[in-house]
Amino acid sequence: MAVTGWLESLRAAEKTALLQDGRRKVHYLFPDGKEMAEEYDEKTSELLEQSRSWICLLQPIFMRKDTKMSFQWRIRNLTYPKDVYSVCVDQTERCVVVRTSNKKYYKKFSIPDLDRYQLPLDDSLLSFAYANCTLIISYQKPKEVLLAESELQKELKKVKMAHSSDGDCKTQ
Repeated sequence: MAVTGWLESLRAAEKTALLQDGRRKVHYLFPDGKEMAEEYDEKTSELLEQSRSWICLLQPIFMRKDTKMSFQWRIRNLTYPKDVYSVCVDQTERCVVVRTSNKKYYKKFSIPDLDRYQLPLDDSLLSFAYANCTLIISYQKPKEVLLAESELQKELKKVKMAHSSDGDCKTQ
């Protein structure tokens, strides 16, 4: 019975694999947020025991990754369900606030692009999603920012491009 439960857990996990130096490396991401990595010998399919370990979830990782139409931030290693998170705009401090109802996570961050153009923050442009232990926060770019970015791209197209074969860089 326990073996069947473990196999079902393995089947339910998201799996990625990599073949490198004669080793098949498999990474599992379980629905409860736990992770596990295993390495197998490619020829014999033997589990290399020293490589098998549970990976502890570390501190949440905060990063920005914009799209063409929105500013976007990702916070990885958050294991709580989506309904625990609250994302809102704080008008007085001109920032976005992320908090959990269980008081386990709290983060404030500003949107420097809006500060540069002196644009107000609008709660209706803010949204968030949750998948694979990652909270994805999106703020739809205002039309003024989209227009400024397109103008910037026009200016950048006018700049003469240098190629790696150009120039004479000598090492000493």
